[in-house]
Amino acid sequence: MTNTNGERRSCTAGGVLVAATVAAGLMAGTFYVFACAVMPALARSDDRVYVDVMRDVNEVIQNPVFLSAFMGALVLAGVAGWQSRRTPGSWWVWAGATAYALAFLVTVVGNIPLNDALARPGDPAALRERFEDPWVAWNVVRAVLSTLATACLATGLATRNRPTRPAPSAPRPPTASPAIPHRTSH
Repeated sequence: MTNTNGERRSCTAGGVLVAATVAAGLMAGTFYVFACAVMPALARSDDRVYVDVMRDVNEVIQNPVFLSAFMGALVLAGVAGWQSRRTPGSWWVWAGATAYALAFLVTVVGNIPLNDALARPGDPAALRERFEDPWVAWNVVRAVLSTLATACLATGLATRNRPTRPAPSAPRPPTASPAIPHRTSH
């Protein structure tokens, strides 16, 4: 290999940033689909179907594929932020990591407790009444935050390898140019 250690670290940091961007994008897409399709479709269901389907979704979504993107986006964005310090675009990476951390927090503090409450026994109409509107609202918040995170991480990735611009130099005084005779046509 002809890479120096610094170039290898830079390549690894770039790979982590790409992985963080993809993972955040997967989560943004998941939350977006719930906001635009899953929850509006379920809203048409009766209370028993609504509660049963959401219980099933909340159970099956706890799988290694989902959890690796959900947790991975948080960890990878944080690592990418740390690796990007003193590089062009680092502000964008940190903004993306922060936005995704907030989406993660909304999920843990807002959506998961609602999921847990829905899993308890009870009248489907009463369970749905306490669940649906707050869950949908929190989901929209996390969809927006993870979309913002993806956009910021992608911007950080796009600006990462841009050369820094040199400071503008002072304007040069005009130099005298030799007189060029003006030609006239005859």
